[in-house]
Amino acid sequence: MDRNTLIIVPTYNERENLPALVERILALPVPADLLIVDDNSPDGTGQMADQFAAQHPQIHVLHRLEKSGLGRAYCAGFVWALEHGYEFIFEMDGDFSHNPDDVPQFLKAAENADLVLGSRYCDGIRVINWPIKRLLLSLGAAKYVRLVTGLPISDPTGGYKCFRRHTLESIDLNSVHSNGYSFQIEMTHKIWCQGLRIVEVPIVFTDRFQGHSKMSGAIIWEAIWITWRLLMHNGLRRSPRPAAKPS
Repeated sequence: MDRNTLIIVPTYNERENLPALVERILALPVPADLLIVDDNSPDGTGQMADQFAAQHPQIHVLHRLEKSGLGRAYCAGFVWALEHGYEFIFEMDGDFSHNPDDVPQFLKAAENADLVLGSRYCDGIRVINWPIKRLLLSLGAAKYVRLVTGLPISDPTGGYKCFRRHTLESIDLNSVHSNGYSFQIEMTHKIWCQGLRIVEVPIVFTDRFQGHSKMSGAIIWEAIWITWRLLMHNGLRRSPRPAAKPS
């Protein structure tokens, strides 16, 4: 495949943001395909995505019947990406909180990494348009995850990522049941537990100016308890599991 990079963007009522996002991704200096995973948006986002796909061969659309969470949308996108042979597979929000212009630096970092994670907090705090309460919640969550699981990541709830193909193939996607922030924590923890190489690159995160945030109390509580479940699944270790000795 000549185009080996896929950007997965899950959408639910993102009609206001989608045209500009498509334009930015198509204008990237590196070739990248776009997969829009739409959860049957009532505002017509899915139909708009189909129109873009009809005009541009590098745009694809995966329609889901109902809104069942960010984690389910991304896992469906990951399966599609693996089936279609992509090597570099991105997660990116559809509301411009993640800057598409950062894609080239992710790809460069991915040459020597199994997972590249865009961090809002390594080498300083780079968050725009967040109230202080939301920022403190995010920083507190990051510290909580590190304390409980030992995951040495400055921004474990971050959702701007680039996976190498073999990294996603190493995970049983059917066993991933979390959503929201907890999905991001779980995926990164599973990769870290295998001893794979995770690299953080600094990004500027800009909260959405259009539409509404998907944050909820249920998402916050899920992120709180998922850390303990991950610790248990790692045998109460706060470090990667030892590599199996060759027989």
